[in-house]
Amino acid sequence: MAEKPSVLFVCVHNAGRSQMAAGWLSYLAGDRIEVRSSGSAPAEQVNPAAVEAMREVGIDISAETPKILTVDAVRESDVCITMGCGDTCPVFPGKRYLDWTLEDPAGRGVEAVRPIRDEIRKLVEGLIEELAPERTA
Repeated sequence: MAEKPSVLFVCVHNAGRSQMAAGWLSYLAGDRIEVRSSGSAPAEQVNPAAVEAMREVGIDISAETPKILTVDAVRESDVCITMGCGDTCPVFPGKRYLDWTLEDPAGRGVEAVRPIRDEIRKLVEGLIEELAPERTA
């Protein structure tokens, strides 16, 4: 059996979009996909509105902390997804690079973050279907 696929979500501050995406992927895929997130200029903390928006759907990302993007994180991931933030990942052959164009929730209230959260869920569901579809017995 092949190793499980790994996904790295990247946005500049690793505080909103990438944290919500990682939260969704962990929640929806369970242990079928390895999940990482990071940013080139990590914020002090995860965006409180993103934490609240995810809490509303039963996912707790409050314990997460923004992490710096490293070459190793990219090297160890099968798929690197930037979030329409202008961040770029170091390029390695054989990796897949995707850019999801998403509004930046920074500095916005939970009402503005909900549609971004829901859009990320749809994108993550499509990614799971592609990388680790459910096997039915």
